[in-house]
Amino acid sequence: MTRAHLDKLMTVLLAGVLAGLVLAAAALPAALVFGVGFSALVAPYSELPNTLRMPPTAQRSTLYASDGTTLVTSFYQEDRMDVPLSGVAPVMRQAVVAAEDVRFHQHSGVDMRGVIRAFVVNRSGGTVRQGASTLTMQYVRNVLSTDPRLTERQRRAATEVSAGRKIQEMRYALALERELSKDEIIIRYLNIAYFGAGAYGVAAASKRYFAKSPADLTLAEAALLAGLVRSPHTDDPINGDAAAALRRRAYVLDQMVESGQVTAADAADAKATPLALRPSETPNDCAAIPAAHNDWSFFCDWFTRWWNSQEAFGKTLDERQLALRRGGYSIVASLDPAVQRAATEQVRRVYSTDDPYAMPTAVVQPGTGRVLALAVNRDYGVAANPAGQKNRPNTVNQLVAGGGAVQGYQAGSTFKLFTLLAALESGLPLDTEYDAPDRIRTDYPISGEGSCGGYWCPRNASLSVDGRHTMWSAFGQSVNTYFVWLIERVGADRAVEMAERLGIVFRAESDARLARHGAREWGPFTLGVSATTPLDLANAYATVAAEGTWCAPLPVVSITDAAGRPVDAAQPDCRQVVDPDVARAAADAARCPVGDRSMYRRCKGGTAESLRERLGRPVAGKTGSSEGYGTETVVAVTPQLAVAAMATNPDDPQDAVGHSVQSKMVPAVAELMSLALGEQPVRDFVPPSEAIAYDVTRARTGD
Repeated sequence: MTRAHLDKLMTVLLAGVLAGLVLAAAALPAALVFGVGFSALVAPYSELPNTLRMPPTAQRSTLYASDGTTLVTSFYQEDRMDVPLSGVAPVMRQAVVAAEDVRFHQHSGVDMRGVIRAFVVNRSGGTVRQGASTLTMQYVRNVLSTDPRLTERQRRAATEVSAGRKIQEMRYALALERELSKDEIIIRYLNIAYFGAGAYGVAAASKRYFAKSPADLTLAEAALLAGLVRSPHTDDPINGDAAAALRRRAYVLDQMVESGQVTAADAADAKATPLALRPSETPNDCAAIPAAHNDWSFFCDWFTRWWNSQEAFGKTLDERQLALRRGGYSIVASLDPAVQRAATEQVRRVYSTDDPYAMPTAVVQPGTGRVLALAVNRDYGVAANPAGQKNRPNTVNQLVAGGGAVQGYQAGSTFKLFTLLAALESGLPLDTEYDAPDRIRTDYPISGEGSCGGYWCPRNASLSVDGRHTMWSAFGQSVNTYFVWLIERVGADRAVEMAERLGIVFRAESDARLARHGAREWGPFTLGVSATTPLDLANAYATVAAEGTWCAPLPVVSITDAAGRPVDAAQPDCRQVVDPDVARAAADAARCPVGDRSMYRRCKGGTAESLRERLGRPVAGKTGSSEGYGTETVVAVTPQLAVAAMATNPDDPQDAVGHSVQSKMVPAVAELMSLALGEQPVRDFVPPSEAIAYDVTRARTGD
């Protein structure tokens, strides 16, 4: 056995014995002192636990806007963000060593001088008045006491007052120093230490107390932070004892002078520096988004719902939430602040935040599914509302994307798109003619209002649209009886299936039941009796604009984990769900309602003809009114952007918004699209083939 090996072995043995004696002399009966101390000697020496090799420190995840720099909010259980040693001012490293372990660079994890000194002092005084914990030992204790992979019992054992715990701590510290350099230990310590006021780690502490990076800390600031580690709960100068914090700062500065880290003059200047705090809190969760950007919160809320559905972040909801609040992810959202601002402004021009009616609006990017904005005329929050106003102006209900108690709203004739697509896919051409009457009696059984002898018999909204129509003119003028005839011919179940293919989710139980078990008899589906959301609707029309490529709605541009590795969940999830020529034909017909011209010049008027002129570029879309004008909907889409806005009373569906609001919604959507598209190049839709425009063919499935 070599001399070096013997020296190491003796160091371990002596550390174990003295540690047991130091703690046991103060805390245990004399009769047990030697029993504890020496029994520890014969315990097998454990290898360094993996949790110390790769400590799972909880780090906050940060959500940025689409520019990658504008902070939306953070998510955390502990406000911590790890930084490399190069990101910490040298004076901060020096200060923490001076404060906690002045002989850090001279020992190998256990300071034998400190152990002996503590033993003598505590033995003579009869109480524990001086500890012997090195900075490395403190790091071991911090890791083991906070490791989420350990049981609660194991975490408590990491900080219990016992000789066994102290011996284990020393052994781990000695092993750790053989694995890591001093610099690695310092930065790990600085990243895990608690500095009070909810700040974990030096980066969070620098921001919390001084609103700056740890790389920019001054001597006075570094000494203050280093002094807080000993008693972070009581010495915290924001919420605790500022005078005590200053006394600790002075102590740290004296230690730095004594160890030769700074001059006496520099220390004196730092002591004379006033306590110039600049408290800065890190926002936590969607409700903490600053009031000036409260409208971002509905997007943030939807982002968290999306995150909770992603298996990439855990098998269960709890695991996914833990990953978000402890995983240290850097997330760039698809939220575009300029588009969001424009959407909010336009929505609030139609309805104020206190209006019982709301206009939830979604903006989606075709071809990626990325959501650029979610806006509604409500304030996100749980603040009390005036009497009789259940969810206004304050609410946390997801009015735009749906979920929870929000099932959606009837979208009226915008759902004719799904019948149109199903018909085109079946082999019918855009030029399919039908002499549409004012009222049509169907073979769909129905009872009550709207029944003609037990069968559904809807009528057109206006006598002026009766007569011969093709898909172009019928879609443009929103001829009910044409599309009722068409869905009977194609099959209601095919229209329902098409809607699902394009991402329509049936959140209402009654809708879901009909879709699963009664789709063939669900003729009224073509007139938009099913509940949907602006986000689902915008994304469905975006699929048409993307030539039949559906993409799952996506709230992010990129996600990187704490190690800087990209996460695949941020990539668009897209698939071809409709033949490109079928989608092009549908887009061509959808140009008619909004005042654009189809490639075959077959439009004959529309329900929102001013939209094309206001926007000044090729556009498709549709308007919709539910029964009795309970809701009004406007959808508009270009190859680069899709917008859906729905006017409704989210708390009382029986309270009709009235048809007149559509005259405000159309210019609002046009203005929003104009601002959102900005200087983007003008792109036109790809024209459909002549075959799909005029010829009856076999089914067009793209096979």
